[in-house]
Amino acid sequence: MKLTIAGGHLIDASSGLDRVADLHLADGRILAVGDAPDGFHADRRIDASRQIVCPGLIDLSARLREPGFEYKATLESEMQAALAGGVTGIVCPPDTDPVLDEPGLVEMLKHRAHSLDQAHLYPLGALTIGLKGEVLTEMAELAEAGCVGFSQANEALIDTQVLSRAMQYARSFGFTVWLQPQDAYLARGGVAHSGPVSGRLGLSGVPVIAETVALHTLFELIRSNGCRVHLCRLSSAAGVELVRAARREGLPVTADVAVHHLHLVDVDIGYFDSAYRVVPPFRTQRDREALAAAVADGTIDAVCSDHTPVDDDAKLLPFGEAEPGVTGLELLLPLTLAWARRAGVPLAAALARVTTEPARIAGCEGGALAVGASADVCIFDPQAPWVVSPSTLRSQGHHTPFAHREVLGRVSTTIVGGRVAMEINWGQTPIKGAN
Repeated sequence: MKLTIAGGHLIDASSGLDRVADLHLADGRILAVGDAPDGFHADRRIDASRQIVCPGLIDLSARLREPGFEYKATLESEMQAALAGGVTGIVCPPDTDPVLDEPGLVEMLKHRAHSLDQAHLYPLGALTIGLKGEVLTEMAELAEAGCVGFSQANEALIDTQVLSRAMQYARSFGFTVWLQPQDAYLARGGVAHSGPVSGRLGLSGVPVIAETVALHTLFELIRSNGCRVHLCRLSSAAGVELVRAARREGLPVTADVAVHHLHLVDVDIGYFDSAYRVVPPFRTQRDREALAAAVADGTIDAVCSDHTPVDDDAKLLPFGEAEPGVTGLELLLPLTLAWARRAGVPLAAALARVTTEPARIAGCEGGALAVGASADVCIFDPQAPWVVSPSTLRSQGHHTPFAHREVLGRVSTTIVGGRVAMEINWGQTPIKGAN
């Protein structure tokens, strides 16, 4: 199908594109920017006037809950949430049931995603069998099955000898290891940031040193073996400073932050509101501002949703017993825009944190509007307000700390591989797979 997106403000940080122009798509690729090629006749013309046209968002962490946790969410429901949020590429952690530690499981998941013909799926393979931290997986075989990296998800790898061998294995094949920096012993039993708020509420705390001790260990291992590591979900000012120093040193590290950590702090949990139960926990205002500044200056490369749909039975419990996780696929764009406005970051730079940079980190297609690139496109109105209503979120998980808040930035059209995957006429039912 041939498409023309007409009159939109095109923004693509990878090519420096930032102007009003038409965009022409054909055969799943971007054919031209500006004037249409000779002989090009679009089968459909989309009016994008007064809207932003950017590469489809790529989310570096979204749990889709298949296989094994379909009572929390399904691949189909979360893919619909992704499209509603302008997300065309999803990196999913390996903590499914069974764990993504065998090539056949990865192939089945990718086949299931392909059959839905919605957003692109980029699985992370398990670093160790069963995520138990004892025996390494066959990373080369998992990569051939479609894994873009290897992770322990939220499961700690306590044995540093196993971790060192895993990093050496990954380095020999050029793979990236994705790790959340949190020392298992220092964080053990913690449910909130260790500080005055958790003390007043009687909640067990996770100290900042749980992050910094883990970072020191990882950096020493990287110095030893040269493995490329992506640091998932930084949460503290001290952690940011360590990453900044590591990057100055030239260590091969990248980092991301969950978008909710750019907005919320430990005080926001109020009186035991389990909607604010996340891993890592919300920390202080100083930490939040340091994270926001680090995204602005590029110390933190990317922003993700850390989308983790949780069912009512697991979430509506006392804070310390509730399952951590929030719904975020549909909020990644508006919350990123809100951070950018507060921090004074240009729109192009802000969009790079959820498009170009995630594509670079994951080593996947997308994240660009250049001629020849995959035609994965998001069209949105950056000034359009809407209220986050749990009952109208497309995700099967409705728990979010931003419920009932007004945000700015609404997606009108999401295009995946040159196909109009979703159009949303706000106030009406979205048109799925429209052409």
